[in-house]
Amino acid sequence: MNAEVGSRADTAPRVLVVDGSKVVRQLITRVLKAELPEAELVDCGSGAEARALIEQGPFDFITIALRLPDMDGLELARHVRESAQAYVPIVVVSGDVDARLHKRELGDVTDYFDKSLGFQALADFIRGYVRPEATAEGTVLYVEDSRVVALATRRMLEKIGLTVRHVVSVEDALAMLETDRAQGQIGADVVLTDVSLKGELTGGDLLERIRSHFGYGKGELPVLVMTGDENPANQAALLKAGANDLVEKPVEEKLLVTKLLFQLRVAKHLRARAQDA
Repeated sequence: MNAEVGSRADTAPRVLVVDGSKVVRQLITRVLKAELPEAELVDCGSGAEARALIEQGPFDFITIALRLPDMDGLELARHVRESAQAYVPIVVVSGDVDARLHKRELGDVTDYFDKSLGFQALADFIRGYVRPEATAEGTVLYVEDSRVVALATRRMLEKIGLTVRHVVSVEDALAMLETDRAQGQIGADVVLTDVSLKGELTGGDLLERIRSHFGYGKGELPVLVMTGDENPANQAALLKAGANDLVEKPVEEKLLVTKLLFQLRVAKHLRARAQDA
């Protein structure tokens, strides 16, 4: 999946919101107007309207509901991919994306957003695509046994201000998490791990230990798994085991950074909501 926006990066971003519910469209556009005042916002309620708008001019970002009055949201996504805007980021905004996500049926979609996280989080998410943050704060526990890949990825993440704690094996990562927990800390804001590692344990094993042994939920310690395995069943298994998201290899820098920053923002949002409860 490619998150490339194209040649409009220096102009005011155009965002298309496609949802059959007028109320939902109003909520999304209201938040976006406040958070992205420079953006041109266009909304419509059907796939046919969206197709007509897309034919009239390019967009920098498109949100699509899974269920539209006249077609399935993924049918519209396929149409966009087949048009001249093959690389525009398309995000499914839905409260029931899990079933299709687990079946890996979102092939034409760049990313997805769960409505239950709230429209403020959606605004932050969209900003990450149309106006990426220059700097960020947070600690990444990064598990990668290839020195070349690790060096390139660390530079990528440290360039935007993230602190990277790099280890080469799941065993080392677990030892670090145990030490941090003994000190009353989680030790990282997000985990980024390759699924295939040279030690006895895999990235999948690390994911299982984080969710079961340590008991850290998706909001408490997000886990992104990098994988070159295109098998839908294996990808679905990682998501069902508790991965927040997958990053397909070879890694595209902008997509990886956007996904990491998104998980950091969502985790912060959920922790704040829990404290206020």
